[in-house]
Amino acid sequence: MNTENTRYLRNMSGYGPTPPKAEWPGGAKIAVQFVINYEEGGENCILHGDAASEAFLSEIVGAAPWPGQRHWNMESIYEYGARAGFWRLHRLFTSMGIPATVYGVASALARSPEQVAAMQEADWEIASHGLKWIEYKDATAESEKADMLEAIRLHEEVTGAKPKGWYTGRCSANTVALAAELGIFDYISDIYDDDLPYWIEAGERDQLLIPYTLDCNDMRFATAQGFNSGDQYFAYLKDTFDCLYEEGATGTAKMMNIGLHCRLVGRPGRVMALKRFMDYAQSKGDVWFARRIDIARHWQAVHPAVRFERPSRMDAERFVALYGGVFEHSPWIAERAHALELGAAHDTVIGLHNALCRAFRSATKDEKLAVLKAHPDLAGKLAAAKALTADSTAEQASAGLDILSEKERTQFTALNTAYMGKHGFPFIIAVRDHDKAGILAAFRQRIDNDSETEFATACGQVERIAFHRVGALLGGDA
Repeated sequence: MNTENTRYLRNMSGYGPTPPKAEWPGGAKIAVQFVINYEEGGENCILHGDAASEAFLSEIVGAAPWPGQRHWNMESIYEYGARAGFWRLHRLFTSMGIPATVYGVASALARSPEQVAAMQEADWEIASHGLKWIEYKDATAESEKADMLEAIRLHEEVTGAKPKGWYTGRCSANTVALAAELGIFDYISDIYDDDLPYWIEAGERDQLLIPYTLDCNDMRFATAQGFNSGDQYFAYLKDTFDCLYEEGATGTAKMMNIGLHCRLVGRPGRVMALKRFMDYAQSKGDVWFARRIDIARHWQAVHPAVRFERPSRMDAERFVALYGGVFEHSPWIAERAHALELGAAHDTVIGLHNALCRAFRSATKDEKLAVLKAHPDLAGKLAAAKALTADSTAEQASAGLDILSEKERTQFTALNTAYMGKHGFPFIIAVRDHDKAGILAAFRQRIDNDSETEFATACGQVERIAFHRVGALLGGDA
């Protein structure tokens, strides 16, 4: 079966309820990472060969592109970022001894050699922010890749080294895949979906992604429902820091990304709020101020990529071979589950179990009854004859049902006979949840249920048994 149209490409699961221990250097409770976006001179401008002027992230509210014309005010606002804002941020960061990563637009860096020299003297990381700071949502994959390659070439020409990190920003659905395909980046950041780095599989290569931020970002000074004052900005950064710091104190340390722009937070009326936050963060203990490349190298060393066979990527034959026995002697459930819209969320114990249960729950009553009848009696003739499936053998042994006294065997035989006679299917219970005494007690209690109630109860127990079996196959950490 071709599953291309039944596979969900987004990952809604992530690390789930138990994220990994970040183990930041020195036992830090939080990693704080500042990004200075250097875009001035790389924005849309007809002097740069673009069709229209820039209209994004400036002091001009509601700006629109001017086709075929220079927008003198817009250009001047961007120039402020290079001429004044950058140096204000440079003085602030160097005076406080806090490192930064620069997202440098290659064409902007080429037009700002003094700023590049200052970045390098301060030992800031200079990651790539693309060739030009333009929109790529409608670009072809071929043209976007060509711009990436030219950005890397120009970046190396201007800075003396290829970039180790990539962030387009105004990206397309192809951006992450194209950047990963190049195979040269320690990290890619065109995602906003987590508080920790994570790995993706890019063909034969494992690619690290370090999520970025649009909320702890000074761009909100220039967007609707954003920051109107430095006080709002400081309060939001402080609340974010306090939440993550508290989580780190309880053992789940995270990363705080803070995005800056020279022409925005570099203004005098805003930069003092940034300084107040930096003072506040420095006043706390156990804070790691890091460049993004430092975070990437830490994650590579402490949390290297781990590959496993993912259920959502298996063909039907492999899927059924592995999971066809999860529901006793009923491989058709795995066949139907494989045809569902599976994705990364189903590569976990809970996710895969849910997909299999959906196939079981949507079956007819007769099909469900057949599944119930496929289960063996507890401590019955099949067990005595050693004719149970491997799963059933292990499950019954886990509760001691493989070692019964003659009295206990007589009890189970009588109960099995009575139960089958009344309800028409074997008594089913997830024995891994119980001991022998608990099983006997449940047996005696449930035998008196009406058959409709007991049918529903038995189906629920079948699903519970399946959960244990999936857990054994995937492993509790999958």
